[in-house]
Amino acid sequence: MDNIIITIGRQYGSGGRMIGQKLAKDLNIPCYDKELLTIAAKESGFSEEIFKTMDEKPTGSFLYSLVSGTYGTNHLPLNHKLFLAQFDAIRSIAEKGSCVIVGRCADYALEDYPVKCINVFIHADLQDRVTRAIEEYGISPDKAEETVQRTDKQRASYYNFYSDKKWGVVDHYDITLDSSKLGIDNTVEMIKHFISLNQ
Repeated sequence: MDNIIITIGRQYGSGGRMIGQKLAKDLNIPCYDKELLTIAAKESGFSEEIFKTMDEKPTGSFLYSLVSGTYGTNHLPLNHKLFLAQFDAIRSIAEKGSCVIVGRCADYALEDYPVKCINVFIHADLQDRVTRAIEEYGISPDKAEETVQRTDKQRASYYNFYSDKKWGVVDHYDITLDSSKLGIDNTVEMIKHFISLNQ
């Protein structure tokens, strides 16, 4: 397989992270999800805890309200600095070879980058996502639907703020797949088939 980067955008509870991990394992390439935060923290000098607190959150977060404005010498708000650090980490990872990158505007970060990139978006029925949130993520049943919808709203706000695209809009991805209809394993197989057609 030629060097290729697969980016995965995903609705919360759609199984996107698991799909990314299984895909990477099948292709024998690394998968980066929260590992990106560790890399960005090391390369930027910011605390990993700050990255985790603001991970894929919209700019109106509590931490942002505390530290925005003048942070450091270039007067960029902290959230912008953190995004740029992740942006740089994504590009440095892409330079090292084939991989799967889950979330964090990776498709946008690599949009004009000289590397072959396939951008995937995973969605699923709301009830299936709520069930996964309860059974796999340990969210309490009375809060699961609210958590799913709130997390999606945060991801959309983050993506729409930093990119020139709209989160989840099919025109901005090479392929979108419904993991409710396909299941996790078949979704992975569909992505692998799509990759094989684009080699």
